[in-house]
Amino acid sequence: MTDDPELREPDLPRTAKVRKQALRTGWTTGTGAAAAAKAAATALTTGKAQKTVEIGLPDGRRVSFPVDTCTLSETRAEAVVVKDAGDDPDVTHGARLTATVRWREHPGIDLQGGVGVGVVTKPGLGLELGAPAINPVPRTMITQSVGEAVDLARRGIEVTISVPDGERMARKTTNARLGIIGGISILGTTGIVRPFSTASWRASVEQAISVLAAQGEDTVVLCTGGRTEKGAMKMLPDLPEVCFVEVGDFTGAALRRSVEHRLHHVIFVGMVGKLTKLAAGVLMTHYTRSKVSLDLLGDITLTAGGTQDLAERVAHANTARHAAELWDEAGLLPAAGRELCARAARVLSRFCVEAAAAPDHTTTPSIRVIMVDFTGQAKIAEAMTEAAA
Repeated sequence: MTDDPELREPDLPRTAKVRKQALRTGWTTGTGAAAAAKAAATALTTGKAQKTVEIGLPDGRRVSFPVDTCTLSETRAEAVVVKDAGDDPDVTHGARLTATVRWREHPGIDLQGGVGVGVVTKPGLGLELGAPAINPVPRTMITQSVGEAVDLARRGIEVTISVPDGERMARKTTNARLGIIGGISILGTTGIVRPFSTASWRASVEQAISVLAAQGEDTVVLCTGGRTEKGAMKMLPDLPEVCFVEVGDFTGAALRRSVEHRLHHVIFVGMVGKLTKLAAGVLMTHYTRSKVSLDLLGDITLTAGGTQDLAERVAHANTARHAAELWDEAGLLPAAGRELCARAARVLSRFCVEAAAAPDHTTTPSIRVIMVDFTGQAKIAEAMTEAAA
């Protein structure tokens, strides 16, 4: 086996699950908020409660939505559009996206965040501190949608977006760590939620790294999942919570963003399966796009001092976990784990060097790889490479 495998980052399919029937797409919180805002603005303008509303998506398509409730008085109107995330496992599915509108003295739109919409308290999100966590594309969608009901060049309107129960929903997200306090974010770049969307996870990983960099941190800890993240926090108690990022399968994207922000240190914490894929040069580690190389694990067995018989059994193991169990039975787990970590660290370091293609990127981060057990809590082995100039 070569110590310098080809670096590969396969594309992940739109859906991470294969079904006989197509998965149903849904709508982002930004789309729902824009629809609610237009329905409320139309009601305020016409004096008539709205039952349906049509808005434009960023790609130019027009979509109609039912308005769940719409109430109005002489001074204000309020409309609710219920979020439908389709078949995506979205914590905001069913959220009651509510827009309350009032006339104001000066022309144009004044967009506010109400109950259940988070407030930005940390830099790195592309939004002003103290502003509601309504991202740029949704802000544009809301403005354009309201502008279809109100001539904003002549009249002024105040729009407040709120999400009852949004603060509870936000507890199931990484908002608090990113400095978004008190509720959910109003998100979306296309207006559409694609089931098991890879784009949203990749974007959240990249955003998390931007946030920690904006706070002056120079170390990121990439964790493959929730268990490894909890374990990593116990292993590295001196690092603030913002440094820990649940990277999932998007190691390549995370490394690129780390290089872009000139971070000094990258620590990767994972179990044997993910580390084996990384050691083989695979930077997109989703199970539908890459397989564990048991031959690589057999080669690691020999390098770590194992017998030929053990190497052959490892090379024919059922899974990477089974291979690790064979190492453990033979008393080889610490040595084989160190060799696996060392190979993964070299791959990550090479990827960072290739990612640092811009002339002003003079160095790349040091890489430390930690292998944990299947509880995610106990460290088995580790290895590291120094920063590369």
